[in-house]
Amino acid sequence: MSLLVTGGLVASGLDEPPAPRDVLLDGERIAAVEPPGRIPADAGEPVDATGLVVAPGFVDVHSHADNAPLLGADDTTKILQGVTTEVVGNCGFSLAPVVPEYRSDLAALCGRLFPDLDWRWSSFHELLGTLDAAGYVTNYVPLVGHGTLRLAVAGMADRPTTPDERARMGELLREATDAGAFGVSSGLIYPPAVWSDTEELVALARHLPEGRLYATHMRDEGAGLLASIDEAVTVGRAAGRRVQVSHLKAAGEPNWGGVPAALDRLDAARAAGVPVAQDAYPYTASSTMLTTRLPAWAQDGGDAAVLDRLADPVTLRRLRGECGDEWDRVLIASTADHEFEGSTVEETAGLLGVDPFDAFVEILRSERLRVSAVLFTMHEDDLVAALANAHTMVGSDGLPPGVGGRPHPRLFGTFPRVLGRYVRQRAVLDLGTAVHRMTGLPAAAFGLTDRGLVAPGRVADLVAFDAAEVTDVGDYRDPVHPPRGIAWVLQAGAPVVRDGRWLGVRRGRRLLPR
Repeated sequence: MSLLVTGGLVASGLDEPPAPRDVLLDGERIAAVEPPGRIPADAGEPVDATGLVVAPGFVDVHSHADNAPLLGADDTTKILQGVTTEVVGNCGFSLAPVVPEYRSDLAALCGRLFPDLDWRWSSFHELLGTLDAAGYVTNYVPLVGHGTLRLAVAGMADRPTTPDERARMGELLREATDAGAFGVSSGLIYPPAVWSDTEELVALARHLPEGRLYATHMRDEGAGLLASIDEAVTVGRAAGRRVQVSHLKAAGEPNWGGVPAALDRLDAARAAGVPVAQDAYPYTASSTMLTTRLPAWAQDGGDAAVLDRLADPVTLRRLRGECGDEWDRVLIASTADHEFEGSTVEETAGLLGVDPFDAFVEILRSERLRVSAVLFTMHEDDLVAALANAHTMVGSDGLPPGVGGRPHPRLFGTFPRVLGRYVRQRAVLDLGTAVHRMTGLPAAAFGLTDRGLVAPGRVADLVAFDAAEVTDVGDYRDPVHPPRGIAWVLQAGAPVVRDGRWLGVRRGRRLLPR
C-alpha cells in the first residue's frame, strides 16, 4: 500500500529547519521526499498533514519498559507521545539472564520496580523469544544489565567479584549480545552493582562486540558527578566502546549549577577521542525505588536482610543518621498495596503521627520494599544546560508500566514536553534541532541505520504533531494523562495512532544490532 503525505512541514531528523515536503510511502518504507507538487498526486492514498509537522518516530533512549510486551493491556504511554522505538534494559536492570541459584533474588530486586512477572525464562535468548511471541507496541531495543549479570554470578553480596565470576559475567554478556542485546548498562547506585569497582566494569565492557555500547547510570550524580563522569570515560576508553551517560543531572541543592562543568568534562573526553554522549529528561524531579535512600551497606544480602535491618533498633539508630532529611521532597509514586501514593514522606508522617524517618521506615516495611518515589532534586538551569548541549539525546527514564499508582509524569509526557516547553515556550532548542535530538541523533548512536530520518529507503516510522499545541498534560500529583497535539503515528507505514487515540494493534518489532 502506498501513502502520499502532503501539506506538512517535514522535520527530517537531521539538524535542520523543517521544510514543506511531500512524503511518499511504499509499503513499510519511504519511497520519496520532495518539495510540494513534485510527486504525482495519484502516487498513493492521500494523507493530509496541513498544519502539522511530520517527523521520524521518536526514539526513547532511556526506558524501563522491559516488561511492556508481557502486559495484558497494551502499554500506550510512549506510542501516544509519538515514540516508536524504546531502548530498554537501562540502569543495570534487565529481566535476564536468570540462574536458578539467584532467581528469587532477581525477582525480589526487580519487584521493587516491576509488576509481578512469572520468570519463565532463563537465558537472554529465551527472554527475547517470550517477548517476541507476545508482540511489541513500540520497537524494542534491549540492553543487558550489569546488575543482573553480577547478581547471576555473585548474588546480592557486598563484596568484590572474583576473576572467575568476572569471566562468567563476560560469558553471560556475550550470550546476551549474541541473542540481540545492543550493549550493557550499569546502575551504580543500586545493589548489587553499587559494590562493583571500575576494574569490574572495564573487564565486562571488554566483552562487548565491536559496535555495541556501555550505558551508565553513574555512581554519583551529586557531589561526585565529575568523578563519576571520569569513571564512565575510563570504561569507554579502556574497552574501546561507546559510552552513553544516562539522565545527566546535578542532584541535590548543594550541587546545583554542576551540569555545565559536567558537560565540559564530557566535551573534553570527546575531544580526546572517547565516543561518549548523554541523555536527559525534561523535568527537575527524578524517580526511582525508595530503597535508594538507604546506604549501600544496609542492602547487603537482599530483601529479607534489608527488612531485618529495618526492624532492628540498633540499626535504625544508625540509619536515622545516614538516610538524610528533606522528606518533603520525596513523593511516593507507587506501592505494592497502593497505600501512601501521592503523598510526600513528610505528609505521610503527619498522617501516621510519627516523624518523617519513622514514616520512611514504615512505608518500606509495610510495602515489603516495593515502593517507587519521585525525588525533587534538580534545578531548571542545569536541565536547560543539559538540553542545550549538542550531544544530548532525550530519554524518558519512565519506570516500568503496569505498576499503577501515580508514576512520574515523564512516563506520559517527555517528548511532547520537549516540544512544548523547551522549543515553543522557552526556545532552548529550535524545532529542527529538538527533533534531531529525539530521532536522527539517537538512531545513529544506537546503530538503528534504517530509522530516525524522513528519507528515501528508511522505515516509515513517522509522527505528525501540531507544533503550536503539542505539550504534556500531567503533573506530579496527577500524572496519568496522555499528551496533547499528537495527530497521528505510523509504524512501518501503518497507522497505529489517529487523532491522539491508540488503534489497538501491536506493530512494533524487536530491532537487531548491526
